[in-house]
Amino acid sequence: MESDAYDDLDRALVHALQLDGRAPFSRLAEVLGVSDQTVARRYTRLRTTGAIRVLGLTDPAAVGDVVWLVRVRCLPDAALPVAEAMARRTDTSWVHVLSDGTEVAASTRAASGLDSDALLLRKLPQTPRVVGVSAHCVLHEFYGGEQGLVNKTDALTAEQVGRLRPPAADRSKRPRGPVGAEDRKLLDVLARDGRAPLAELVAATGWSQSTVRRRLADLRADGTLYFDVDYTHRMFHQGVTTTMWLSVRPSDLAATGQTLADHPEVAFACATTGTKNLMATVVCADVPALYTYLTTRIAELPSVLDMETSPILRRVKGPGPLLTPPSRVARRSS
Repeated sequence: MESDAYDDLDRALVHALQLDGRAPFSRLAEVLGVSDQTVARRYTRLRTTGAIRVLGLTDPAAVGDVVWLVRVRCLPDAALPVAEAMARRTDTSWVHVLSDGTEVAASTRAASGLDSDALLLRKLPQTPRVVGVSAHCVLHEFYGGEQGLVNKTDALTAEQVGRLRPPAADRSKRPRGPVGAEDRKLLDVLARDGRAPLAELVAATGWSQSTVRRRLADLRADGTLYFDVDYTHRMFHQGVTTTMWLSVRPSDLAATGQTLADHPEVAFACATTGTKNLMATVVCADVPALYTYLTTRIAELPSVLDMETSPILRRVKGPGPLLTPPSRVARRSS
């Protein structure tokens, strides 16, 4: 579908689902000022054409995982096969081939108490035509996860956002460490489809409907479970996605990271280990808009000592542990 095939209601629906991925159609319709049938019809069209996916994902900190950003340098003919192999793993997300076609970038999660270097230090270097691997531990996330880029648009009014936004999670009440086997059955279904019907969740877990509802509420209330909307960039006329690695003075890292998080162009920002200690994903309308961003907002940050930018050439995998079927349209990168 082309960008002009989407309208303000489509964009408002994406924003609404980012705020509450499992909100009933009746609730969405009430806030958006349309009928239940209209919302259901729009959602079905967008989902079946691959324009959006609602995913139920886990906060890495809640389940005891450590997130690594991996950069794999390859010979020119190897980048895509390496990216596809990485994308098939359930411990990766956001697998991209970068601008020169010789580098693959990905996010991977590892249980902090287990052998977390299996992918990073042993398996990848043994892959034919891989010439180098670097791994950067995510120390702090300034923007990302449930804070989708669509939240920075004006698709919904402040009043509509207030009506849809669920209460803030109380992370002090959640247990630390891996989720139990029964919860994993629930979460595995939601990772494929965050709006999976209640009957499907009951069948997967063997729980009663009331138990499923209660466990869903508990996992959301303590921040273990959140919902993300994967959508085509064309819906919001966003044409260029770029990864940006910055070297920032340690004393200014927190403030600079928060400044980046507030930029409307920034879809993801985090502090990392390594010589480049701040990473961000920037989404702009086109190349001139990217140039303007780099020469204004970034140039105005006095703490930035060095910068590396790499436009994303191809997105092989998006958010979550599961690989999107290749028939689906290209979606946002972050």
